[in-house]
Amino acid sequence: MTIKAVIFDLDGTLLNTIEDLKESVNFALSCFGFPVLTVEQVNSFVGDGVAKLIERSIPEGLLNPKFNECLGIFKEHYENNMYNKTKPYDGILKMLSLLKAKGIKTAVVSNKFDLAVRELTKKYFGELIDVSIGECEERGIAKKPSPDMVFEVLKELNLTKDEVLYVGDSDTDILTAKNSGIECISVSWGFREKEFLINKGAKKIIDSPSELIDAIKKTSL
Repeated sequence: MTIKAVIFDLDGTLLNTIEDLKESVNFALSCFGFPVLTVEQVNSFVGDGVAKLIERSIPEGLLNPKFNECLGIFKEHYENNMYNKTKPYDGILKMLSLLKAKGIKTAVVSNKFDLAVRELTKKYFGELIDVSIGECEERGIAKKPSPDMVFEVLKELNLTKDEVLYVGDSDTDILTAKNSGIECISVSWGFREKEFLINKGAKKIIDSPSELIDAIKKTSL
């Protein structure tokens, strides 16, 4: 088959966002006097959307009466804080430029809220990303690991499942690709360790963005 597009996860795959996420989580927690978290703790909590991130971060989770307020404060703070320390991983811009030069479309699907996803992809990648979709369950598009976001990308790009690859750094991404019926390439430079990905069923793992082009060539054979 010929690969015509690559669908990427955002946080931990294209962008290193963890420091800004940690700062916004801790700002929200500190507003209520809750214990703040280390970057390692926040790193282990990301991947399933911001509501789940706050649920995992706040004492007693959803049972905490301040949960919704905390989530709202986090979102507001993050909208203004998400460009402070966030940056593309080394080699990402070159890799995306190579894909564009080869005529391969690119997309982002992320459980981060939709406004942040669109703003981040626009700021850091511009025309190197063709489609970006964040959490938008109000539109009837379920978040990952549901295949809904992937199917929305396929519709927008007018492609079939056999014409795309999925690239991500987490077990959520592995499940998303599986549920979508497309091949997944996992990356080891993100928020999850290589051994963790293997234990979660990763079949192909690359250690640098430069390896993706060769992985696409092998898939297209």
